[in-house]
Amino acid sequence: MSDLAALTATEQARLVRERTVSPVELVDAALSRIETVQPVCGPFAFVFAEEARKEATRLARSPLRGSIPPLLGVPVAFKDFTPTQGHRTTRGSFAFENWVADYDPVIVRRFKQAGAIVIGKTTTPEFAHSSFTRSPLWGMTGNPWDPARSAGGSSGGSGVAVTTGCAALAEGTDMGGSVRIPAALCGCVGLKPSLGRIPMDILPTVFDDMSHFGPLTRTVQDASLFLSVAEGPDDTDISSQRRPVPLPDRLDGDLTGIHIALSEDLGMYEVNPEVRKNLLLAADALRDAGATIEPVELGWSAEIYRTWMDWWGVYLAAIFADCLADHRERMDPKVVTLIEAGLAKDAVSFARIDQVRTRQWYELARVFERFHALICPTMALPAPDNSADEDAFEFIDDSGRVHGLDMTSPFNMVAQCPALSVPSGVTSDGLPTAIQIVGRRFDDPMVLKIGTAVEKRRPWCLWTPELLPSGPVAANGTGLNPNPSPGKCKSVTNP
Repeated sequence: MSDLAALTATEQARLVRERTVSPVELVDAALSRIETVQPVCGPFAFVFAEEARKEATRLARSPLRGSIPPLLGVPVAFKDFTPTQGHRTTRGSFAFENWVADYDPVIVRRFKQAGAIVIGKTTTPEFAHSSFTRSPLWGMTGNPWDPARSAGGSSGGSGVAVTTGCAALAEGTDMGGSVRIPAALCGCVGLKPSLGRIPMDILPTVFDDMSHFGPLTRTVQDASLFLSVAEGPDDTDISSQRRPVPLPDRLDGDLTGIHIALSEDLGMYEVNPEVRKNLLLAADALRDAGATIEPVELGWSAEIYRTWMDWWGVYLAAIFADCLADHRERMDPKVVTLIEAGLAKDAVSFARIDQVRTRQWYELARVFERFHALICPTMALPAPDNSADEDAFEFIDDSGRVHGLDMTSPFNMVAQCPALSVPSGVTSDGLPTAIQIVGRRFDDPMVLKIGTAVEKRRPWCLWTPELLPSGPVAANGTGLNPNPSPGKCKSVTNP
C-alpha cells in the first residue's frame, strides 16, 4: 500500500488505465499515509475519507471505454483557500470557519472531469498571507524533513501532502510565491504558471494580475500533467489565455542550444551560503545538459520588495477588511497589521506601484532578449524554525540589502512570466534547497524543460514511505529528526 502512495501521479494514472491497480487501492494508500503524516505534520484541514472511497468505488466499477480521463482514480488535494462544492473552506480563518462553498471553481471542475478524486483540503495561513503555514484556526503545519521547522506558505499543507505521499498532486495558490515557497522548503516541485494559463476565479475581482493557481508535485512531469488538465480559457477569468503555448509530449531535459542567465541574489537579497552553493551546482548540471550559463546583473533594488509589500497589504484590505469588525480578536495579528497598512495606503501611492513594476519588467525583458530563462534561488534561506517571528526575515539593511525568506514575489510583479521551483540539493542540516527557473512571458514549456534537466542530473531525494514519522530520506541515506514535535497540528476532521 505504501508503495502505491510513493508513486507519481503519472505512474498512478498509468496503472489505473492498465487495470493493474484500482482507484480504491490508490485512495486507501493515500488515506493510510494521511493517518501517519497528519499527527506529525498536520498538512490537512479536512480529509474526505468516506466521500473519496465512495467515488473510488464508483470509478472502479465503471467500464473503461473510449478516451480514458488522464487522472482516473488519482487522489488529489486542494488548498483550504480554494472552494470545493459542499465542503467547508475556511481560508485558515475563524471568519470563514463554517463557510460551505456552493460551487466548484474551474480548476476543481476540470480535475473532477479528468477523473481525479479529491482526498481533502490542505492547510493555509489565514487568508494565505504568510510564508509560514500556521493559523489561529489550524495551528502549525510542520516540515516533513523536520516538523519543528516551517513547511513554507501559504500552500504549506499541499507541499507536505505531496512530499509525504498523502496525495500525488496538490493544488496551491501563488500570489507572492505561495506555491514555490512550500515546494522549496518541503523538497518538491512547485510551479507558478504564466498569468491566465489556469483560470483564476476564486477572488472577488477578475482584474487582479498577480494571483495564480499552480501545482505542487513530486516531479516536473507531474507538474506538466497538472497543467495539461487545468489550463485553457474560461470567461470566469478575463485574463485566461486562449491559446497557451503547447506543452511537450515528453520532457527529455536536453538543453542543447539553450541560453540561461544566472543571478545568485537578484541584485538585492542576502542568500544563505548553502543555498548559493546548491544553486551553482544545479547550474553546473544544466551545463552538463547542454545549456550555456552566464551571470547577469538585473539592476533590481529593494524598491521592488517594498512596493510588493505595499501591494500585498492593499490586496488583503480590499478583500478581507470587513472581517475586522467581528473577528479581529481571533485573527492573526500579522494579518490585522497588513490589512490596516493597506487601509492607510493612499490611491496615488498605490497606483505608482505599477511604475515600479514597469521599471522592473524592462530590466528583466532586457535579460530575455539574450536568454531563454533566468535561474536564481527560490528561497534565500532553508526552512526556519516554525515558531520564528516572520518579521525577523523581512527587513532592509542600511546598505539596501533585503533580508527576506523567499525570493519569489518579484516574479508575481511580472506575472506573465512562469516560475518553477525544483529541488537543488540539501543543506548540512538535511534541509531542502531549491532553484527557481523563470521563463519568458507565457513560455511555460521552457521552464518545465529546464526543470527536467535539473531533476535528471541532480536527483537529490529518494522518498521512502516507511520512514515517517521521522520524515523522508536524503539521497545519501541520512534519516532526519526521529522525534519531531507536531506543534499545534489538529487531528483530521470531516466537514
